[in-house]
Amino acid sequence: MSGAPILSVRNLETFYGPIMAVRGVSLDVPQGEIVTVLGANGAGKTTILKTISGVLDPLKGVVEFEGRPIQGMDPDRIVRLGLSHVPEGREVFPFLTVRENLMMGAFGRGDRDGVRRDLERIYGYFPRLRQRLDQLAGFLSGGEQQMLAISRAFMNRPKLLLLDEPSLGLAPLLVKEIFGIIRRLNAEEGIAILLVEQNARIALDTARYGYVLEVGRIVMADSCLRLSASKDIQEFYLGAKELGARGERRWKKRKTWR
Repeated sequence: MSGAPILSVRNLETFYGPIMAVRGVSLDVPQGEIVTVLGANGAGKTTILKTISGVLDPLKGVVEFEGRPIQGMDPDRIVRLGLSHVPEGREVFPFLTVRENLMMGAFGRGDRDGVRRDLERIYGYFPRLRQRLDQLAGFLSGGEQQMLAISRAFMNRPKLLLLDEPSLGLAPLLVKEIFGIIRRLNAEEGIAILLVEQNARIALDTARYGYVLEVGRIVMADSCLRLSASKDIQEFYLGAKELGARGERRWKKRKTWR
């Protein structure tokens, strides 16, 4: 992976309740790049993002953002440094309007003219939000809520965006639309992105580099081009081969990758 990292994680260990969900994870996100983390449900992907953004405190390890250790820092301080987190399930404020949700994303900013310009930029990316400005966020469709969650995070003017399952529960056409905007935010705004996504095919098509997480540990790391060509990735993530009960048992017993 080329380029200086905006985010560097080293030997991270984090408990989620009584369970050690992340076990010695190390990863980097270079400036201006999209990096993805793949893994089955319960592998620890969401825990990694929550630890990076300060929602969870690690037991061990270092999280550096622009060369500055941030592990254990309060989430609001991390946000002010330029790191925004779009959580799984979107978590918009349902009883606030679209406009109010967007302004919540800019709560730490004092540049009113800049906020106004960024709202216009958001409407350019997501024209539907302009049409829904006075509507309560809880009454938006799932796709519109995801647009709002990403837009709210953008209003912080982040240098790094953490995206947790942006395709979750969305129709294929909406997934295609939202991932098109994710690529544009990276290309046009220069925002680095750490993407957690169950849809491995679209994640590998979107990111440049990827990590594969199994039971809290990184078991593969390579360019997305090489990961896409891997027989293991094709078989277990891209649906190139039907597993069946026998294959499922073989997957569960597997200790290492070929």
